[in-house]
Amino acid sequence: MHIPDGYLGPQTCIALFLLMLPIWYVALRKVGRQLGTREAPMLALLSAVSFLVMMFNWPVPDGTTAHMVGGTLFAVILGPWAAVIGITIALVIQAFFFGDGGITALGANCFNMAVIIPFVGYAVYRILEKPAGRVIASGIAAYIAINVAAVAAGFEFGIQPFIAPGYCPYPYTISIPAMAFAHLTTAGPVAAVVTALVVGYLEKSRPDLLGIATTG
Repeated sequence: MHIPDGYLGPQTCIALFLLMLPIWYVALRKVGRQLGTREAPMLALLSAVSFLVMMFNWPVPDGTTAHMVGGTLFAVILGPWAAVIGITIALVIQAFFFGDGGITALGANCFNMAVIIPFVGYAVYRILEKPAGRVIASGIAAYIAINVAAVAAGFEFGIQPFIAPGYCPYPYTISIPAMAFAHLTTAGPVAAVVTALVVGYLEKSRPDLLGIATTG
């Protein structure tokens, strides 16, 4: 899902970076108020986990690869605003030091993976938490969230032929199905299973960690 340099035109890159500025500002203020000495190490740990899982890519039958992000798991434990900060840190390190995701596309990548996934995943999780239980709710939420983000990235790719010719050459009629297929069939199921397994483990061994997002 990492968008490299050269695929999004300057209009899209600038617009999404500017959109991220107030989101980062609000996230920093909220996280500074809500997270104490107990939660701060968890923020660093979950950021490292997100960084790690994004480095593992699975091949997709259409010739591309896909990976999970860990945004829903992050949001379930610490809340979506903390996930914005933690995943942004992971994406910045990947872009500048590993060449995974473009520097010019950093705003777009952060919007897709550090905003859409945590907030969609957290919203779905909270809706399903009581009727379905934490484990099932987290798995479904992770699956839905990563696919919403994939479609958003596909749309960003797909509008380039119309607003910035010379960048991504594939219109949204091609880019959205391609992104959706990769994540519906590969990254989505992996994200669902991994997230549900981790939440299930925490529910049995450290249920207090699953309450940080609602009490912090």
